[in-house]
Amino acid sequence: MEQLSLNIGEKSEVKVIASSAYQFRVELVKKVGKDDITGLIEVSKYLANKFGKQALLSKTNIHKYFNKDTLPFVARFKGEIIGYIIGVPLEHFKQNSWSHFDVNLGKYNTLYTYAFVMKEKYRRKGGYSKTLKRIYINWAKKQGSKFITGHVQQGISQGFTAQAEVVKIFPMWYGVKTPFEYYRRPLK
Repeated sequence: MEQLSLNIGEKSEVKVIASSAYQFRVELVKKVGKDDITGLIEVSKYLANKFGKQALLSKTNIHKYFNKDTLPFVARFKGEIIGYIIGVPLEHFKQNSWSHFDVNLGKYNTLYTYAFVMKEKYRRKGGYSKTLKRIYINWAKKQGSKFITGHVQQGISQGFTAQAEVVKIFPMWYGVKTPFEYYRRPLK
């Protein structure tokens, strides 16, 4: 009964953006289906382990992040979901106080990176994370975004392009006791 009320189809509707001979591919999720919900929830546990239960996807909240107004990509290896990245227009967060530190709020030119996660065993292996991030950034450019933003642990954005800037540092971020920085990265 729950599945009927959520109006979830059997199969996800995806567009394959990139694939390799080594059974790795990146897909743009147009509509999430029952066939991928378990895999997405499983991957979200890697975020929840680090950032708490609020990062966990569920059958009831998954459509908040995987829908026509977001930019969700999944990475698959041998058919298994091994990671995902989700971009959401910054304006979606206008009710959140942190978004008001961004001078681009209301300009509809910024994509906020809501989540970027890869299963442990696939990190730093085969370039999967890097490939997923590059495709996300290139697709954001094609969609007209001028900036990508997000929250990362303090110091991480230093590894981004030289043009990336720290907009604001938050000593505590949603219960995580390490400082987080809100960064902005121009897309050129």
